[in-house]
Amino acid sequence: MARGIEIREAHFPGRAPIDAYGNGGFRFADMSHRGSILCLPSGIHGWQVEPDQPLDMALFAQVLAEAGDIEFLLVGTGMSIRPLPAELKSALRAANISSDPMSTGAAVRTYNVMLAESRAVAAALIAV
Repeated sequence: MARGIEIREAHFPGRAPIDAYGNGGFRFADMSHRGSILCLPSGIHGWQVEPDQPLDMALFAQVLAEAGDIEFLLVGTGMSIRPLPAELKSALRAANISSDPMSTGAAVRTYNVMLAESRAVAAALIAV
């Protein structure tokens, strides 16, 4: 029996530096992904967030689920810097995660450096 194209949740099961960003997506590990991504200890996941969407707790549930393996969370908030809501910062702090919002470009560069240093870093990157 013939099967059609199977669409699966976007997930790369490993840690990889981000090779490029822009045009609404990212390149890493000889692959490209259109849209935003979460770079977590469990791998790189597609992240369903719009550029102007409020950064609420629900968007970071997967980050908090892996909290024991994350010390630093870099949040690439798009072209401009947006502060994280107090509730989210408190939840991250309670999970012993330091968070730092910055433009997506700065977050990608910082993530790559910290990953190369084998730091316990994660990144939530809104596509630009």
